[in-house]
Amino acid sequence: MLKTLLLLLNFAKLGPILKTGGTMIISVFAYALLFGWRYAVGFVLLIFVHELGHYLSAKRAGLNVGAPTFIPFVGAWIELKEQPMDARVEAKIALAGPVAGTAGALVCYYAARDTGSALLMALAYSGFMLNLWNLLPINPLDGGRIVGILSPKIWLVGAPILGALLFVRPSPMLFLVLIMALPSIWSVWRGTWHDTVPAGYYEQPLEVKLQYGAAYLGLAVFLAMMSSGVHEQLGALRTG
Repeated sequence: MLKTLLLLLNFAKLGPILKTGGTMIISVFAYALLFGWRYAVGFVLLIFVHELGHYLSAKRAGLNVGAPTFIPFVGAWIELKEQPMDARVEAKIALAGPVAGTAGALVCYYAARDTGSALLMALAYSGFMLNLWNLLPINPLDGGRIVGILSPKIWLVGAPILGALLFVRPSPMLFLVLIMALPSIWSVWRGTWHDTVPAGYYEQPLEVKLQYGAAYLGLAVFLAMMSSGVHEQLGALRTG
């Protein structure tokens, strides 16, 4: 009986690892059906790096956080089991994902330049675009949680951008994000976004707001430039 209990405890400790690893394998399999297994492995690893940035930042903030969970063609997320104490912590955790993801895409990019690999260049492009897309200023995307420190009213700017993207390039993922964003958009429209967070949650010094605003804008511009440049280089590699 004791041995059985010890075995169950050990299995419980491995639970988060099994959940992350298992959902990663499922995602690799799903992407491989469309894009081949080598691209699928690389793409899922880039998503993992992005989520690892969030996870480590949340851990450093002392929050109880679950391991990343993957869903094919949707992405992945970490489960914050407790709410950040203020908008600054939330923005810091949100920014850590795109920063880590951008670093992962840069590794692919420089490796592609050194080797002439079209596969690595394609992964670099996907990594830059994935993180750029995540910076759309709308909750619950990373960009929305970052600009929330400036003002949640900015989410009203992100809503038509998301709508335009959905019109130009319809996809189930964009539609899902729109559905998830509707409660936040509605709360801002009604002016009730303060009701779901502690008092003073969004009250931050101007210096902090400017720091995160500059970091957000700088990262978005960098990712847009890299996405455009890598797209051209990828085309040259495929035709060369």
